[in-house]
Amino acid sequence: QVQLVESGGGLVQPGGSLRLSCAASGFTFSRYSMRWYRQTPGKERELVAGIGTISGLTTYADSVKGRFTISRDNFKNTVYLQMNSLNPEDTAVYYCYARRTSPRDVEDYWGQGTQVTVSS
Repeated sequence: QVQLVESGGGLVQPGGSLRLSCAASGFTFSRYSMRWYRQTPGKERELVAGIGTISGLTTYADSVKGRFTISRDNFKNTVYLQMNSLNPEDTAVYYCYARRTSPRDVEDYWGQGTQVTVSS
């Protein structure tokens, strides 16, 4: 059974930090690229950050560059999102996403999301 379980969300003041975790199970984690998305009511889900498999190449949305860092631990089957200098515009539900592509198909999975609220 495939599972992506996010944790680490919560309420934080502007300028503060949070670290999100996404624990994966039920698939070969190291073979999947991992991403964090976020979504606010009435808006489309937005890609925040992504990280490759072996190479660990990373990509970030312009709005979070220099503030957020994505990383992964293939021994713990976990991907992280370190979020610093948070501002109210970062308030959203954050989702973990796993993706593997092959010549034949695409396999992808979503987590259930974790709420991040930035407010004073």
